[in-house]
Amino acid sequence: MQRNWLKRVGWVGAIGAAAVAVAWFAWPRPIPVDTALAARGAMAVTADEEARTRVRHVYTVSAPVAGKVLRISRPDGHDGTSLHVGDEVVQGRTTVAVMQPVAPGLLDVRSRAELDAALVAANAVVTLAEAEIHRIDAAVSFARTELARAEGLARSNTIPARDLEKARFDLETIEAQLATAKAQLEVRRREQAVASARLLESGTDTGTNQDCCVKVSAPESGRVLRIVQEDEAVVQAGAPLVQIGDPRDLEIVADFLSTEAVQIRSGDPVTIDGWGGPTLRGRVVRVDPAGFAKVSALGIEEQRVGTVIDLVDPPESWERLGHDFRVIVHVAIWESNDALTVPASALFRRGDDWAVFAVKDGRAHATVVRTGQRNSKLVQVLSGLSPGDRVVLHPSDRVAEGTAVAEREPR
Repeated sequence: MQRNWLKRVGWVGAIGAAAVAVAWFAWPRPIPVDTALAARGAMAVTADEEARTRVRHVYTVSAPVAGKVLRISRPDGHDGTSLHVGDEVVQGRTTVAVMQPVAPGLLDVRSRAELDAALVAANAVVTLAEAEIHRIDAAVSFARTELARAEGLARSNTIPARDLEKARFDLETIEAQLATAKAQLEVRRREQAVASARLLESGTDTGTNQDCCVKVSAPESGRVLRIVQEDEAVVQAGAPLVQIGDPRDLEIVADFLSTEAVQIRSGDPVTIDGWGGPTLRGRVVRVDPAGFAKVSALGIEEQRVGTVIDLVDPPESWERLGHDFRVIVHVAIWESNDALTVPASALFRRGDDWAVFAVKDGRAHATVVRTGQRNSKLVQVLSGLSPGDRVVLHPSDRVAEGTAVAEREPR
């Protein structure tokens, strides 16, 4: 009897243990999740964009005339015109470029034949003008002799006074013709010189010296930012040669999307980083009233608006920055020191609303929240949560209403 009773007790215990084991394995275990607290604190919303620095006032020195500009950055510093990027220049005193006349061009056979014929014709015209002067000069001598004879006869009343006046008129007329002929000869000689000059070709010694050159001086004091035309070359009038500016007078230009630009106002604070140095402070000076189209790296056409930013920190903190450097700007378009926030990764869509899984008594409860401002990390909660509420981060499909959850142990 006792043995049977013990056997029955053993079977009952085994069955109970098996039932407990099955119940233990079948019982739903809490899902490990990451959580965060809804808390009040400082929050800022920024518009972030790549930008570039630029000297506020850049002076581009251009060629005043067409000609040959000598090499600007000469290694020997000939004539004191050797300049390099970064060199300091003084307004009106530093020579930034020297220009010389352009050498004559090469002549083809036809052009040379035409110019040779023009020169021969010019020589013949000069010879003709010289012969005309000799003819008129002889007429002047004869007219003077006739006037002297008429004056002698008039003193003895042999001829009337009218004949004397006629002799004087003839002399004055012929002398005027002589002056005209001499002027014509000068004109013909100039035309001869022009025809001769047209025959000059490249390689002909044109006598270039310092007197024939044009020295271009710096229009403003500062430093050389860029040498546009560094090598010796023939340039047209107005061709850019050198850019000059003051690197200590920097500003930042950023092209924001038009949807972000409408939220930016003059005077908004700016944080500047991503340039290789410490974080700098700035402020918005101007938002351009007109936008422009710009194609992004993905090939999408976007409407951008230029925004000008001034540096607030002293120049000593950004002395390594220069013209056309890349920076990242963060313009604060909204700030609050007492905002109820949760991490942006806790939110998910529930219909047309935003919701979070709030953890209460070890279970997740879907809670609809009304949101306000947001940035890349935090979202402002206007209603639905209270400070200290714990929410699930990155909720997966395993988390549902009433699901048991447990804080994930840190690794």
